[in-house]
Amino acid sequence: MEQAGFRAVDSPRRADVLIVNTCGFIGDALDESVKVLNELAQGKRKGQSLIAAGCLGERDGEALLRRVKGIDAILGTRRWAEVARLAGQMRTARAPLVWTGDPDNAAFGVWCEESPMPRLGHQGSAYLKIADGCSAPCAFCTIPLIKGPFRSRRAEAILDEAAALAASGARELILIAQDTTSYGRDLGERSLPELLRMLSARVPVVKWIRLMYAYPQFVTPALVEAMASLPNVCHYLDMPLQHAHPGVLRRMRRPDDTDAVRCLLASIREAMPDAALRTTFIVGYPGETEAEFQTLLDFMGEARFDRVGVFRFSPEAGTPATGFPNQISDEVKQARYERAMALQQGISLARNLTFVGQEMDALVDGYGDGLSVGRTYRDAPEIDGMVLISGQAAVGEFTRVRITGAMEYDLAGEIVPTLSNPRG
Repeated sequence: MEQAGFRAVDSPRRADVLIVNTCGFIGDALDESVKVLNELAQGKRKGQSLIAAGCLGERDGEALLRRVKGIDAILGTRRWAEVARLAGQMRTARAPLVWTGDPDNAAFGVWCEESPMPRLGHQGSAYLKIADGCSAPCAFCTIPLIKGPFRSRRAEAILDEAAALAASGARELILIAQDTTSYGRDLGERSLPELLRMLSARVPVVKWIRLMYAYPQFVTPALVEAMASLPNVCHYLDMPLQHAHPGVLRRMRRPDDTDAVRCLLASIREAMPDAALRTTFIVGYPGETEAEFQTLLDFMGEARFDRVGVFRFSPEAGTPATGFPNQISDEVKQARYERAMALQQGISLARNLTFVGQEMDALVDGYGDGLSVGRTYRDAPEIDGMVLISGQAAVGEFTRVRITGAMEYDLAGEIVPTLSNPRG
């Protein structure tokens, strides 16, 4: 947008073009997207244009136009690189424009391939997308419908973007995709372990390279070995399992060999004894019995993950699970959610207590009211815990902290006085 002559402003009232990045994946997020679009559409002044971008528009742009009066254009998930061209064409269009599906001009690519995305803000962390789309057959998920099949980015484009992010001050790169562990399988020449090695060598100044959204079936010994051996790859793995009962997993159309998952967890912890493991589970999936749910609770107690996200099943239009028999009531979903979260709170607290008295590096995300807020390698931003640090530390930089207290999700700490921590 800036290259095309646009500039960002700090208020919707001052904008000529309003862009809302929508979500079309879960019901609550979908409703929030529509709410914001309606608010902006109703408050539009003369000459303002409103673009509904992202997943909700890709999922059903024509329906969104009928639902929200005042949208001037729809921009889908595969045409982000054309946003400036779309904004220019809206000025003379007589009807709303709907740009979804694959790009008309192949030169635009799936997303910006040639120009590394600029890093915005002053945080030390930056997300680095290595692939887009998904080819997994999960019965509950709309992502393949929204994003299309899995497609890896070229390694050269990823490395260029990583270098640009590092040069602009990123201290942590968070690798993301709908399934990071499938990286390179469609290219036939590169793999995730190889990409990690190239990134580690290309951006040694980046202390943390964090891996998210790993599909358990594709967490290979080669990947575990690369994570364990590369000095700037975090001993942290986010591996959504979704459930632990084979019957539920089969209905989800997910890998159902829970013994293989147990072996995988053991191999990860053997290679990286300090590994922080995160997962997500869905409760209240169609047909989930009390016994199946209890199997999940038993597995959580056995596996003792550092971090767990629990989601109540949400029927999504166009997915097979929406039409499955034996749908679970909202009341049962909520009760199971609360039971699973209560169990994990106890596990998380016990895990956090083991760090009291230790010194750890923390990447500082913010400061206010006499406290700095940071994260250790065990914590991805926004979804995991924090370290509440007494005193002021440099935002966007690492500081050494001594852990002085533990809560269910967060830690408390103090700055360790060293030459590298002048404010300590």
